[in-house]
Amino acid sequence: MAQIKITLTKSPIGRIPAQRKTVAALGLGKLNSSVIKEDTPAIRGMVTAVSHLVTVEDVK
Repeated sequence: MAQIKITLTKSPIGRIPAQRKTVAALGLGKLNSSVIKEDTPAIRGMVTAVSHLVTVEDVK
């Protein structure tokens, strides 16, 4: 299965609670922290919800 690398590039401080919880659920804590996740529709939906706070790269 394909994987994606998600990096937190902007702070969730001052965002609505749902977006802060989504960032935490993705496993991102501090700025510039990264996680590698399976590319599933659920993860893509979470990334879309906080797309203004994260960057996404494909992992081979």
